[in-house]
Amino acid sequence: MATNQSIITRNNDKIAAQTGNLYESVSIISKRARQIATKNKEELSNKLSEFVSAVDNLEEVFENREQIEISKFYERMPKPTSIATDEFLDGKVYWRYNDEDVQQ
Repeated sequence: MATNQSIITRNNDKIAAQTGNLYESVSIISKRARQIATKNKEELSNKLSEFVSAVDNLEEVFENREQIEISKFYERMPKPTSIATDEFLDGKVYWRYNDEDVQQ
């Protein structure tokens, strides 16, 4: 992931330039961030489902090193909003308008 995880100041004019409206751009970025978050959650769930035991006994709970490493990897990943913003500013996000939205 090439996205910087630290907090950075964004130029509002640059974000608004692609759509002509800052709020519209933020809406597009938020929808893309939701897509990224959903994909990451599904990946994590699939990887962690391998470690689910058939027996749920609190006395037999143990820590699995692989499971912990997978969880830490996903925790260290950049936030979906950062990834989505970078993709939007780099022109990697495609969006289109519904016919109903254009007519209003």
